[in-house]
Amino acid sequence: MKFATKTIHGGLQPDPNTGAVMTPIYQTSTYAQESPGVHKGYEYARTQNPTRIALEKNLASLENGVDGICFGSGMAAMDAVLKLLNSGDEVLATSDLYGGSYRIITKIYERFGLKGKFISMTDPGGVEKHITPATKLLWIETPTNPMLNIVDIGAVSKVAKKHGILTCVDNTFASPYLQTPLDMGADIVVHSATKYLGGHSDTVLGAVVVKDQALADQLHFIQNASGGIPGPMDCFLVLRGIKTLHLRVGRACENAEKIARYLQGHPKVNNVYWPGFESHPGHAVAARQMRGFGGMVSFDLHKDDFDEAKKVLSKTHLFTLAESLGGVESLIGHPASMTHASIPKEERLKNGLTDSLIRLSVGVEDADDLIEDLEMALTFL
Repeated sequence: MKFATKTIHGGLQPDPNTGAVMTPIYQTSTYAQESPGVHKGYEYARTQNPTRIALEKNLASLENGVDGICFGSGMAAMDAVLKLLNSGDEVLATSDLYGGSYRIITKIYERFGLKGKFISMTDPGGVEKHITPATKLLWIETPTNPMLNIVDIGAVSKVAKKHGILTCVDNTFASPYLQTPLDMGADIVVHSATKYLGGHSDTVLGAVVVKDQALADQLHFIQNASGGIPGPMDCFLVLRGIKTLHLRVGRACENAEKIARYLQGHPKVNNVYWPGFESHPGHAVAARQMRGFGGMVSFDLHKDDFDEAKKVLSKTHLFTLAESLGGVESLIGHPASMTHASIPKEERLKNGLTDSLIRLSVGVEDADDLIEDLEMALTFL
């Protein structure tokens, strides 16, 4: 089954009770039992919900995994993956990553004895040098947030397998439309389904997909025991969003390329970060492991100054100043003060995240209108 068909049909079937083509919203907290322990596969909605299960099967189909496990947010999904580990274990994570991911490792799990080390993963050989007997998980973002570096998923996963280490890829920026990490050797894929999967900035949800049933069983146990589940309405909204995933992400990629090339030639822009440029250090890897270069673009200004960035951030009209990404509408943000404020400045600067860095989530509007909006905002510099 081709990807576009999977978005509509993958793992799904008409409702067996009514024949409803669209998965119904099962807004119930519990289910009637014929006698104690005798039921129709559903006992309590924290444990099972038909709407959620439909979404989990659909996500597993899109990522070519054996099972999906959904949570109340992307961070709840990451939390569940970290709960696979024990005190004294170590996580090697991409140094350029979402601020919330950095925060949960350093501010929550390090208190319970889990160690976090943040390294560049653009060189697989360099990753291996950091592995110790305590290392149990490699946490990869690719493209990274917000510098859009590229990690070779296949090569790094091979290193991890050599040492008996799990590999987890945060696939939020790419979505399964652009890359399927499980096919490249990763063990776990995580999504903030709030972003491209939902696609309409109207719900918050997280997801994990795995290719090993024993691992899936562990995560379902954590899901039920910890209780960080999404509601059925949220699951319905993400299911609805997925049906146009290929259309939305394809258009966002087209728009992002036009905007990246426009910014690259602008006299007031210093660097433009977008893996579609042949000059991008990870371009060859991205071209090999992705089906497109994504809808995210970051750039910084010639003058590295927050006040200069504010002038641009506050003057756009079509680009909405807001956190998040992956919706049909275009968003503009300032990582240093918004999505990555929880990372110390010295750590941000090591990764090139300057005070003038601006991140764009390019939507599906007309690219010419978006470029005109940026052109107007940049005139205030």
